[in-house]
Amino acid sequence: MDVREWASGIRLSAFSVIMLSLVVLGAWVLVPTLGTFIDQRQKIAALEQSVQVSEDEIAALTAERERWDDPAYITTQARERLYYVKPGEVVYLIDNDLDPSALPRDQEPVSDTLEEKPADWMPQLLRTLVSAGLSDTAATAG
Repeated sequence: MDVREWASGIRLSAFSVIMLSLVVLGAWVLVPTLGTFIDQRQKIAALEQSVQVSEDEIAALTAERERWDDPAYITTQARERLYYVKPGEVVYLIDNDLDPSALPRDQEPVSDTLEEKPADWMPQLLRTLVSAGLSDTAATAG
């Protein structure tokens, strides 16, 4: 059976044409509304997630505030962060607490001869000033 024969066999009545036009009109009316509905649902979901994140942050900040209301926590933080001690206590700070296995085992012998390097400081100073002046970022104090 050929497509032309099949298409010529279809007879549309006035009722069929009216129903087809109503379906097309309904789709034309509902599709933008459905798109708006889907967009609104996505925005609502994003806002609900934002609210949940904010509530989590509020809960974390509330818990931190409750910790800071505890005098024992304040004392501990002052000891750990600021190295505060009570009168009569002695604090020992270890400056270099490197693992002994990380230190070099054998030390090179010290040379008795002096080596003089050329001290051409003016071009080095000029390069430093130019590179500092042309840099994109400023150094932060830290």
